[in-house]
Amino acid sequence: MSRLSRQALSQLPPGFGKPAYDLAGLTVGIVHLGIGAFHRAHQAVFTDEVLAGDPSWGICGVSLRSADTRDALAPQEELYTLKVQDGQGAALRVIGSIVETLVAPENPEIVLSRMADPSTRIVSLTVTEKGYCHNPANGALDESHPDILHDLDNPSKPKSAVGFIVEALARRRTAGVPAFTLLSCDNLPSNGHVLKRVVTRFAELRDPALGAFVATVASPSTMVDRIVPATTDADRSVIATALGAEDAWPVVTEPFRQWVVEDDFPMGRPRWEEAGVVFVEDVSAFETMKLRLLNGSHSTLAYLGYLAGAETVAEAMALPGMESLIEGLMREEVSPTLPPLAGFDLDIYRKALIARFKNPALRHRTWQIAMDGSQKLPQRLLGTIRDRIEAGEPYDRLALGVAAWMRYARGIDEAGGDIDVRDPMATRIAGLVRTLDDAEDIVAALLGLTEIFGDDLSADRSFRKTLSATLARLLADGSRKVLRFWA
Repeated sequence: MSRLSRQALSQLPPGFGKPAYDLAGLTVGIVHLGIGAFHRAHQAVFTDEVLAGDPSWGICGVSLRSADTRDALAPQEELYTLKVQDGQGAALRVIGSIVETLVAPENPEIVLSRMADPSTRIVSLTVTEKGYCHNPANGALDESHPDILHDLDNPSKPKSAVGFIVEALARRRTAGVPAFTLLSCDNLPSNGHVLKRVVTRFAELRDPALGAFVATVASPSTMVDRIVPATTDADRSVIATALGAEDAWPVVTEPFRQWVVEDDFPMGRPRWEEAGVVFVEDVSAFETMKLRLLNGSHSTLAYLGYLAGAETVAEAMALPGMESLIEGLMREEVSPTLPPLAGFDLDIYRKALIARFKNPALRHRTWQIAMDGSQKLPQRLLGTIRDRIEAGEPYDRLALGVAAWMRYARGIDEAGGDIDVRDPMATRIAGLVRTLDDAEDIVAALLGLTEIFGDDLSADRSFRKTLSATLARLLADGSRKVLRFWA
């Protein structure tokens, strides 16, 4: 079977979507750091839909670690298939918005040159929480992070997204080229502010004058939402049959998509509003809503579901008690903490989330969602718990989500087998709690990680007591029995 290519576009089967613009006429206007599945199912798709109006906004995708995406996409001229599916069926289309893919560790200089080029007007990111090299409890740059220390010593050969951004901005400053706009698309509260804070501090450590320049760079915050499971070999096989050509790295996603962006782009931007992007002055209310309702629920069901033996989100939602737990968590414990959203119906949104979680066509693995919990907990669950404590209100379901993470992070499943815990703090956490069996001891050890829990929750005796009691039930009864309590 031949490979997906520009030539193959003319032979696509009926009903297969394809780019509505001349691929040969695309030029790079956006450099995207973290060219993974989420970007290719979200921002790259929104961009694909508006390139006919302005082909100067093509995307240069950069992998900061692995060459896998480049090796998959380059032989097929950067094209890939998007499969949108739910329980009712699927729609397929080829996306062409990516012009080139680069691998930063192979050649940092070519990445920096592309970022410093005057044609690059936006640098966007999906590098996950850990990619910001920050302390998730306070949002400050982790100045002892190995990649940060390396990049300070080797500014022209950076490893981190922060290092690449600051070096590219330094080169633009020297050349008299205006700064690009920084556009974070990661699930962090006030993600634009977090990004601006860490790159400014890094620049200050290099040179105070450079820090002053970086402090003036536009960095609007965004809220992104689309569920994108990891692509499987089965996905590739089904898509190849439908396509009539091999696609090494298609992406599979759900029909729902959302992108809310603060409109601050001094160097211009694509007309994303024509593809449904919502531009606002302040995205924080939408951000908080999504992080707490969707992401907080997602993490809770992922840890509990994994422990109960559910491989996917849909399987986890089918466990007795899970749907009731998640619905109650969103309605009773999370929603009262949210800022006002004029004209937005939270009840409809919550129902939509439940339906999305139950989508049987998306094999979104609980293990995938469970990754990087130490970085995700502060934004997804702990901030909500703080608000509930301040209001003097209960947070039993939220505490169960945190306790389930503690149970999972020990690295031992309920049958006594090993869990492949993927987390930047996995080794440290395992060293603290893997050999502990008592809930109070485990909670005491993990609450000592103030970079996750902050000084306030670590010292809160009531929180410690609630968490210890919840974890004790999980350890004694197992996740399935604990879930049935909520049925």
